Amino acid sequence: MIHAFMLVLIFGDTVARTGAPMYWRSIDDCNYYASQLVKRYGNYYSYSSVPNEHKATAYCKPVYIDKNTATLYDY
Repeated sequence: MIHAFMLVLIFGDTVARTGAPMYWRSIDDCNYYASQLVKRYGNYYSYSSVPNEHKATAYCKPVYIDKNTATLYDY
């Protein structure tokens, strides 16, 4: 068993739960992917004008998993 970081992605008020969870050995790598997933491009003048269902949040949660987990990434 090892400590890793699980990527959590939230759209509006719904946690994305499709597919297997993604884990990273490094918090820096996990945070990089989290920041890339929530980038939004559009013609909005402020974040408050973005519809709630289009708002996204991502963060990395520390977890304790088996070191042979298939979705454990090193990059």
